[in-house]
Amino acid sequence: MRKSLRVAGLATACTVAGAALYTTGAASADESRPRPTKEPHNIGLLVGEIDEYYGATKGADGVWKSSPDSPYAKDLARIQAKAKKDIRKAARHPHRGHGRKPAIVLDVDDTALLSFDYEKSTNYTYNNDSWDAYVKAAKRPAVFGMPELVAYAKRHGVEVFFLTGLAESQRDGAVTNLARAGYKTPLDRTHVFTKNKPNPPAYLSHCATAAAWKCDTVQFKEGTRKHIESTGYNIIGSFGDQVSDLAGGYADRTYKLPNPTYFVG
Repeated sequence: MRKSLRVAGLATACTVAGAALYTTGAASADESRPRPTKEPHNIGLLVGEIDEYYGATKGADGVWKSSPDSPYAKDLARIQAKAKKDIRKAARHPHRGHGRKPAIVLDVDDTALLSFDYEKSTNYTYNNDSWDAYVKAAKRPAVFGMPELVAYAKRHGVEVFFLTGLAESQRDGAVTNLARAGYKTPLDRTHVFTKNKPNPPAYLSHCATAAAWKCDTVQFKEGTRKHIESTGYNIIGSFGDQVSDLAGGYADRTYKLPNPTYFVG
């Protein structure tokens, strides 16, 4: 699965949550002392907050869109402005990379390509088949400002890589979508890295073989960044919408983009 934890079946869950009782101080069967509890955030209110954050609107074509004037877009702009300053500074001092060429690495889902329409259309409920079809349709818009960030990096002599948890079978959809969304940068197999479980690369041998894939998200992305650096690059910035996209090192700086719709551990 792409997502290990997400807001699931929100409309149904909202009804259930309204009828549920949260008893403070109730003791469980394996505990001798009561444990205080706290009522979770109301699901109905949470959905409204997410809609407001993204500036959600549904077009005449039935597609959910985020507003370029939304708090989400403004948060992205602040992060990107900081990243551009860092890119410019790193490009001025290439010696700090010990002679290696500067590079940035971007996650794809909700870092390069926005899947907000999928989240809204499925009521924040993930399904392997519907997600696969959505990815392969290659119609997602770019995350606000990210094609421009990539273009800025390239103008400063920085190489761009994409590192995604999408399956190898979804590569063509992802690459086609990235090109359609305005990412004007090489998108071949040396620049776009997917999760190839049937035939994992040798640099992931510590956690994956053709017989058994045991890499978690951090191990997969850390190992791939390490591989990129081994080919002569210094990763000056790593971008992702999940903490697991960024953990594990092999990047001078990390940039966490906002995403309140799901969590990947």
